[in-house]
Amino acid sequence: MNSLGQALKHKETSGKMPTQVNGITSNLTNRNGIGDHLGEEVESFLGDAGPLHSFDDLTKVNPVTTVTVLKCLQERYAVDIFYTNAGCSLVAVNPFRPIPLLYSYELMKDYHAAPHPQELEPHVFAVAEETYRNVKSQIPPVNQSIIVSGESGAGKTWTSRCLMKFYAIVASSSSAPQGSIDVERIEKRVLDSNPVMEAFGNACTLRNSNSSRFGKYIQLQLNRSQHLTSASIQTFLLEKTRVAYQAPQERNFHIFYQIAKGATQEERLEWNLPEGSTFSWLPNPEKALEEDCFDVTREAMFHLGIDCSMQNNIFKILAGLLHLGNIQFLEAEDESQPCKTEGCAKDFAKSTSKLLEMPVEHLLETLSIRTITAGKQQQVFRKPCSRAECGMRRDCLAKVIYATVFDWLVSVINGSIYADSSVWSNFIGLLDVYGFESFPENHLEQLCINYANEKLQQHFVAHFLKAQQEEYATEGLEWSFINYQDNQSCLDVIEGNPISIFSLLNEECRLNRASNACQFQTRIEVALSHNQCIRQDKFSKKPNFIVSHYAGSVCYQVEGMVEKNKDPVPPELVLLLQQSQDPLLRKLFPVSAVSQLPDQNSVKIQTKPAVVTVVSKFKGSLEQLMEILNSTTPHYIRCIKPNADCEAAVFRKDEVLCQLEACGIVETISISAAGFPIRISFRSFIERYEVLKKSWKRNSRAAQNANGPSDHVENGGTPTPEDGNTFWSAVQDILQQVHPNSPPLQPAGKRSCSVAVFCGKTKVFMTNSMLELLEAKRAQALSERAFCIQCCWRRFKRRKQVEQRQAATAIQSAIRSWLARRRFQKLRKAVTVIKRTWRKWKAKMDTLAAEELDDIKGESFFSVSSSQGFSELEKSRPSSTIVQFWPVGLVLSNSPVTLGGFQRNVTFLVCLQVLQHNRHRTVETKALDRGITSIRAPPQGSVKFHCKKSPLLYANTRPHCHDCPRTGFNQILLDNHKLLAT
Repeated sequence: MNSLGQALKHKETSGKMPTQVNGITSNLTNRNGIGDHLGEEVESFLGDAGPLHSFDDLTKVNPVTTVTVLKCLQERYAVDIFYTNAGCSLVAVNPFRPIPLLYSYELMKDYHAAPHPQELEPHVFAVAEETYRNVKSQIPPVNQSIIVSGESGAGKTWTSRCLMKFYAIVASSSSAPQGSIDVERIEKRVLDSNPVMEAFGNACTLRNSNSSRFGKYIQLQLNRSQHLTSASIQTFLLEKTRVAYQAPQERNFHIFYQIAKGATQEERLEWNLPEGSTFSWLPNPEKALEEDCFDVTREAMFHLGIDCSMQNNIFKILAGLLHLGNIQFLEAEDESQPCKTEGCAKDFAKSTSKLLEMPVEHLLETLSIRTITAGKQQQVFRKPCSRAECGMRRDCLAKVIYATVFDWLVSVINGSIYADSSVWSNFIGLLDVYGFESFPENHLEQLCINYANEKLQQHFVAHFLKAQQEEYATEGLEWSFINYQDNQSCLDVIEGNPISIFSLLNEECRLNRASNACQFQTRIEVALSHNQCIRQDKFSKKPNFIVSHYAGSVCYQVEGMVEKNKDPVPPELVLLLQQSQDPLLRKLFPVSAVSQLPDQNSVKIQTKPAVVTVVSKFKGSLEQLMEILNSTTPHYIRCIKPNADCEAAVFRKDEVLCQLEACGIVETISISAAGFPIRISFRSFIERYEVLKKSWKRNSRAAQNANGPSDHVENGGTPTPEDGNTFWSAVQDILQQVHPNSPPLQPAGKRSCSVAVFCGKTKVFMTNSMLELLEAKRAQALSERAFCIQCCWRRFKRRKQVEQRQAATAIQSAIRSWLARRRFQKLRKAVTVIKRTWRKWKAKMDTLAAEELDDIKGESFFSVSSSQGFSELEKSRPSSTIVQFWPVGLVLSNSPVTLGGFQRNVTFLVCLQVLQHNRHRTVETKALDRGITSIRAPPQGSVKFHCKKSPLLYANTRPHCHDCPRTGFNQILLDNHKLLAT
């Protein structure tokens, strides 16, 4: 720290910018003295050059100087690390070579799924994920904007393309609400808008092969579920002059080269574009670029809803513009005669008239003759134009057609991807504008482009460098202001009131006189001589003025600036386009009631419209853009161009240093390192982190007793800013729960910003580390409460399930008991019926069998004694029965039940022998004391006879088989019949 203090004293006594900023050294040096005025800290820091590439955030570099920041970026660029955090912004150095793994789909998913994306390596996906999460988690949720800035060729277009691809993937949804636009189609259309807009709005310049010649602000609109539902595109200041004029070594818009290189043979015949043909508005066609892909543009246009016929119509008109550029005029010998075309120009005029579907005579006449309205009678006179005027009218016709087609194409894209405001709730804006430009000759287009970059730089200065420091002072922090480059004086020169370059330009356009470049230069020099941001290059012969922009001084040519600001469109050209038979041109230039003239030489009666200049329209569109950006939370991506030649693996310190100093990277790092990047109001802080308090009601009552009544806080509500000390106790209680060892907070003005958290007058200021700690504790508290809620819910659900199971068991038992009783009753009734029926049938059959057997008179019979239980059957049949012809089953089934053992077996054998050998043999058994029992009495015990079973027990089995065995009970009738016959 002693060496650091000596270096600070040395810098302060040298009369340079103050460097001691809240404990952070800011040693800003100029370009010519990078290594001459380095302090000991810088030398020691640079002496250990090994780990410089490990600093993923430039706020960790100490001391913060242009040299240390430059060295750190160079070391990271050498090891293929192209993204570095710089406080609130991201620094992206263009690698100038394709790196597929750096923007792969898997890497997008990793950043999207990471619980803390800021802990990963700095990347454009980390900024995109932060904005995506802020839309739904910020308190209160606000719209987000990503401002991509940098010089031409620094990689802004590629960065915007990666951002759109990231949002299209992570914000996708498998399904969309009924009645809304299909989400998958929206994602595809949003991505397809890039190649179309780049083909029609980008061109190859000296500084960039794919330079955006227009500005665009894309709103990616999300619904409440954070799904991409729609989008909209807002464009600014298309450089339509490039259609008719290209600087040396530059090219026209990409779409012209795509048509010339990618058209089919049939289309070449239709558009009269033979291979090898040359056009004056198509310079450097031999240069091959990746953007010269006609098939990609066509496919993207088809997905956006532009069918093939409409595409051919658009390309036919653009081919007609190429032929229009080859129409050259000769100087007329007499001023009263119109200029004639060159010999080969007539063929190009015919091709132009054919493709634009307008008469060739009318086309040439409109280009070479202008009409003048003069006199009180508003008479129209025809006057031939000079050769220069004919060329200007030709260029004006081409610019009007191309600019109108471009605007119509943007409206078609918006109609394809836009949805009603009721479908989406928030949006993420992507701003991609042309970078700062400085060419050997700069005109009105470069002035507007650099003015737009000045506005964006002022937005960054006002939002971060200026507003944050003023807020620190207002909230009571002990803050040493950091000097920064404020470009407000430059903006006052360009757009200030009452006198500025724009106001003088508009005033010159309102004057009905021919413009004089030298006179206009003198007016600017006299009117703005008090401002140091504007001067004149006295060594140049051409009228000019030099503006000192934040990124450097640029010399602008005054010649032709007033005419470009007027952007006049002769009414004859509009009438020519309205009379075209092409369907698209008729749609783009409809015939109005005022423009319908029955005769071209008739009196023209109409009011002169108000002059709307180019700078007025551009200034109004930028003001609308600034209003949108001010209503959102901005995020900055600073694209750095490592070398002007766009070569890979080349890092030129001087060029990078100019960009770092211009965009205020060092000041940004110093403020971010010394200040608090997180600023939350008291209400939002307590609303978000109140969950960390374990005894809010008790602490609220204690705070009430100590600092006065606060019913709102006691009842569990959020304190208001008027509660004063109540906020201190509430915030202190929350911080004590998070960090118990932290010292108590002091009132505003009594603490410096060297701590991780500071409580101001209306806000709580925190560092990123404290925010991460609070978020981690909040997530843990929410997890615990969620677990408690889950336990209570599961216990309640378990009890409910047990009660339901017990109730179901009781119901099931009652139903099963009722079903069992019902079934038993049915079975008992059925058994009773079966028994009754069976007994009836059995009695009937026994009676029939007894009657049949009693009718037979045999010689031999036997008698058996009956027991007392069969006395009733003994009365209904004779005492002896002939059994010689009985079947075995009938014999066995009607055997005497009162006999047992050997006596019963003898009876069986006798019966069988009688049946087999002797027809007249009787069997007598031992008579019992009580009566005689019939042999038809059913057996009471079990009878086992090992014979082949049959439907009737033992009916089909006899001891000795004969040729005609007789089985079955019905065989009794047959035997009876034979017996009677014998």
